[in-house]
Amino acid sequence: MTPQPRLGLPNPGDGLGLREEHFPHLMSTPPEAWGVDWFEAVTENLLDNQGWGMRVFEHVAAHRPVVLHGVSLSIGSTAPLDLAYLGKLRDLAERFRPLWVSDHLCWTGVQGVNSHDLLPLPLTEAALTHVAERVRAVQDFLGRPLIVENPSTYLQFRASQMPEAEFLARLCDLTGCGLLLDVNNVHVSSFNHALDPLAYLEAIPAEHVVQVHLAGPSDHGTHLIDTHDAPVPDAVWPLYARVWERCGPVATMVEWDASIPAFEVVAAELGKARRVREGLPLAA
Repeated sequence: MTPQPRLGLPNPGDGLGLREEHFPHLMSTPPEAWGVDWFEAVTENLLDNQGWGMRVFEHVAAHRPVVLHGVSLSIGSTAPLDLAYLGKLRDLAERFRPLWVSDHLCWTGVQGVNSHDLLPLPLTEAALTHVAERVRAVQDFLGRPLIVENPSTYLQFRASQMPEAEFLARLCDLTGCGLLLDVNNVHVSSFNHALDPLAYLEAIPAEHVVQVHLAGPSDHGTHLIDTHDAPVPDAVWPLYARVWERCGPVATMVEWDASIPAFEVVAAELGKARRVREGLPLAA
């Protein structure tokens, strides 16, 4: 696929992750009162799901644009691509027509065993060639561009030959894939490895960024862990402001996956992104 600015994909505005804790609110509140432009659903929560979660997703998708965000594509694994998984993903995408489908630059398992974690890659020329081949195969199978997210990392490989941002930029060039730029993950990984987050952001190809994630990590003093269980930290907002300068307007979303507060609290956190873009203080 030939790379294009934004891959021809729209900017739906400001969104939230679709979480079970908020199902009652979404089902009992008129859609015009949600105050959110779009929703991101975790792909694996919908596959083989004919229950309440699917019913809520059907309701949300009938009233708002949606995207699918996977956590087990395992694009960096040496195991063969899981064609059964991809088939279910393709069927789901054909049914609901999400704006895009995304997953992480990582591997999650090998030999049929899922680690249920987003494991880092050695950033080598060989790994780049391997991942690019798999991204092209996934895009051909799905008939749509794959949007790849930068993960949070807690270790680096001595064998790595390039920074992560360069790896992602070259992956985009080789495959035409898009980027889900998780600004919180840039903050977490940069803190953990004593790197410059702004240098990372400057190296990302702005024309390939179709979505932004914001979230709150856990601070353990010597390191940060990407737990998505807190408000977006102060250190992330200036990074987001720079992303908006380079990449905006671009779809922006807040993730909150543990210790999840009321829908209105998460929506208010999303409202901070609007204030940052307008150059206003975070506190109203």
